[in-house]
Amino acid sequence: MKENIQSIGLRTLEDISSIILHSHTLQQTLENIVTIVAKRMRTDVCSIYLLEVDTDNLILKATKGLSKASVNRISMKISEGLCGLVVESRDMVMTDNAPVHPRYKYFKETREEKFLSFLGLPLFERNTPIGVITLQTCEARRFNEDEVSALRTISFQISSIIHNARLLDSIQHKEQERAWLEQELTKAKKNAALDSRQPSSPDQRQTKTKMLRGTAVSSGFKRGKVYILDRFSDKVVKVAKVGTKAEELRKFTTALDKVKIETIYMEKRVSEKLSEDDAAIFHTHLMILEDRSFSNKVIDLINHSIGATRAVYDVVHHYTQAFAAMEDPYLRERSADMEDIGRRIIYALEGNDNASLKLKENRIIVADEIFPSDLAMMDHDKIIGIVTEKGNIYSHAAIMSKSLGVPAIVGIQGLMDAANVKDQIIVDGTSGFVYLNPDKAIIHEYERLEQSHATRQKELEELRDLQAITTDGTLISLNANIGLLSDVRMATQHGAEGVGLYRTEFPYMARSSFPTRIEQATLYRKILRAFPGQSVNIRTLDIGGDKGLSYYQLPHEDNPFMGLRSIRLSLAQQDVFKEQLAGILMAADAGNPTIMFPLISSVEEIREIKKILVSVEDDLKNQGYVLDKRVPLGIMIEIPAAVQIIEFLVNEVDYVSVGTNDLIQYTLAADRNTSRMKR
Repeated sequence: MKENIQSIGLRTLEDISSIILHSHTLQQTLENIVTIVAKRMRTDVCSIYLLEVDTDNLILKATKGLSKASVNRISMKISEGLCGLVVESRDMVMTDNAPVHPRYKYFKETREEKFLSFLGLPLFERNTPIGVITLQTCEARRFNEDEVSALRTISFQISSIIHNARLLDSIQHKEQERAWLEQELTKAKKNAALDSRQPSSPDQRQTKTKMLRGTAVSSGFKRGKVYILDRFSDKVVKVAKVGTKAEELRKFTTALDKVKIETIYMEKRVSEKLSEDDAAIFHTHLMILEDRSFSNKVIDLINHSIGATRAVYDVVHHYTQAFAAMEDPYLRERSADMEDIGRRIIYALEGNDNASLKLKENRIIVADEIFPSDLAMMDHDKIIGIVTEKGNIYSHAAIMSKSLGVPAIVGIQGLMDAANVKDQIIVDGTSGFVYLNPDKAIIHEYERLEQSHATRQKELEELRDLQAITTDGTLISLNANIGLLSDVRMATQHGAEGVGLYRTEFPYMARSSFPTRIEQATLYRKILRAFPGQSVNIRTLDIGGDKGLSYYQLPHEDNPFMGLRSIRLSLAQQDVFKEQLAGILMAADAGNPTIMFPLISSVEEIREIKKILVSVEDDLKNQGYVLDKRVPLGIMIEIPAAVQIIEFLVNEVDYVSVGTNDLIQYTLAADRNTSRMKR
């Protein structure tokens, strides 16, 4: 039972963490919680009672197992009943025969006379009780230590969720009240002709709190002033003056050269400010700018008497439409790169060069969309948050906001219509909520959260350098998962003792062609040197499925997750695979790397990998490289077939790593990204 309970606790916390994303009201949140906890804890009943604000009344707010008709009808003082005793004692109350307990209070509406055992734990917010969570079963039994521990962990987690849900519920009620009052005022104005006495100017309207929601891509929260990033307008194209063909060709050639130089500068600046990985996108831009097919298309239109500005706009539009029609979300997002390049050429043609954004004070950037050049030219030290109307997890705003370490939200519908240059804004990059002109209650709550977060961070900093030892004396190594060079700073900052997983596909995705062994070795050395004396687990290229490369066309498959992906693709494209293995071996002297191979399904695959590795080693030795360090080899157990033959696989490698995401997905035939599959 012990292993099951520990598993139940973890699975329940995973489920609870997604509740806030799929619950739209406080009541929905509470109902989802009791349903999940009752199911995971295998009890007949789970209920939540909440304390009314500024009273000592406990109200039954949600239940799984008791009569639904009793919800919001059952009320008791904290001096009454077993739930009241939980609040009074501020601790657990447990009995295997509730009806005989001296504090037992029977409510006919609940129909709970058949339930004997009872376990109740308090819910706290800032050390103040806000309610009680209870479990009940028909059989008379006492909950064991592991079950109590699991429920304590769950209660701690849901306390903050309930508190935040209450806050959001309160905000929504206020919005409804405001809407009703606004409606009544409009009626009054019409009936009494009071338009002149009760103006409704834009300045007055903007002071109302507006709550918007998007996709959270970089966690944390910040409050500050808005900086609205001006966006390129099609009007520039419409009003552009057109000269002779010779003049337009000369203008285009000059603008193209100017943008090339600007791109080289941007690549250098971002590389110095952030990392080479973040700057790699500008190398892609430079290749597009130097691509003759791109420039020839523009020149051809100019030769047909179309102005340079319109010609660039039309050619870029053709490319962006082609990218936007692609199924792969990563490739779709690359249409923004073409749009960025086109915008910069047009700015150069029209003399509206994009100067560096110099902010006088800390600001939260609000934009329709953020391009790589925007972030390259910004004053990074003054950016404290990023919110955009367009974009997804693959967008540059998402990638670079993580590198900057600022909270960010993308895909916020209606953002640009709602935002004003004079607005105050709160960005919650954890939940995905944006508050424009927050009222005092919301500001107060986020000030409290900020203070609580700062206190918590200080507490964690004191623990950062301590060894992780379990109560039975087992030493555990706490490693970080990374994907970009910029992740290293965050990992070392938080005391990581090495790298448990280095996802090497991200550097591939940021480039316009497969990186050479020398380029890879240079990057791997930087990673290894950042963790001196510590293990760095490098996973070989894992593309296919939901991850693609803009410069490599994967074969069409009806079910790409089951097809040519991960190690299967590496074995099919051995020239690419050998380059990566060579890069890792060349960098091995800089630290303690291990090599891990994803999606292994047979012993034969491992043996083929070893043969390839030997051939790469021989090739490097023939070139004069000294390979005096043996690099440990590992595999990922991600499919049920590998589980069935695990005893044979472990004899071929130094270690194994369980890839729970794919393993659960393939075992249950359930996509983890589909909310309907979350049970």
